[in-house]
Amino acid sequence: MDMPVSQAPILVVDDDAKIVKLVRTYLEREGYRVVEASDGRSALAAVALEMPSLLVLDMMLPEVDGLAIIRAVRRTQQTPIVVISARGTTADRIAGLSEGADDYLPKPFSPAELVVRIKRVLSRTETTALDRDDPGGTEGADRLPDVRILRHGDLEMDLDRHETSVAGRRVELTAMEFRLLAALLQARGRVLTRDRLLDALYGEDEAAVLDRSVDALVKRLREKLGDDAERPRYVATVRGVGYRSAPLDSGASDRAPDDAAADGRATRPLGAAR
Repeated sequence: MDMPVSQAPILVVDDDAKIVKLVRTYLEREGYRVVEASDGRSALAAVALEMPSLLVLDMMLPEVDGLAIIRAVRRTQQTPIVVISARGTTADRIAGLSEGADDYLPKPFSPAELVVRIKRVLSRTETTALDRDDPGGTEGADRLPDVRILRHGDLEMDLDRHETSVAGRRVELTAMEFRLLAALLQARGRVLTRDRLLDALYGEDEAAVLDRSVDALVKRLREKLGDDAERPRYVATVRGVGYRSAPLDSGASDRAPDDAAADGRATRPLGAAR
């Protein structure tokens, strides 16, 4: 069995002892070290003490609920978060993803599927870390374009250092937000459909991911960049199609239907439509 790359533990937070035991069993079979918390306050204490590689987080917790924990973690850290929750409606899932969760699995769930999702989230996180540690190296060269700095007006992204700034002000983005913004800037104004953006964020296997999660990520990204959806400087909405980098010579949203439709056809992802 291949051992996980990360040595930091996975923190499992749930007030249901049976679920914690089940998740722990499956993770330990894969070689992960696991720590536990049964309520929100102890979860936040464990995050500070253990510096976990990932959180498996229930939403309905005593003391402090899951959304509050996500917000608290995101204020200071980019630790990946996979939510498991009985709150499985579309609105609940969008809320969790919008606050900063990296994945959301409704209860009841398959523990084997949870382990697969955890591995994928950790793999994306570790890939980002390798890109920072190996700028211009042989590993990074296969994954990132030749242009290591992306600029759009006063917005700048350093792909090697995984840093983003607006007018010289550092903006802290999660790995998902960074990948989303990079994909839009690399498209150089071409419209990217939600399907295409999901490919950029999650790879080929995004069947379980909500299209609306892209909208939630864009909303959060705009808030961090100080961007106005009605008069965008960085991320423009193309109604009914997807998103693009905002035109540099205009402060208004791109509303040209003929051009948007043409670009949308040109940038649809390979394979069957959703």
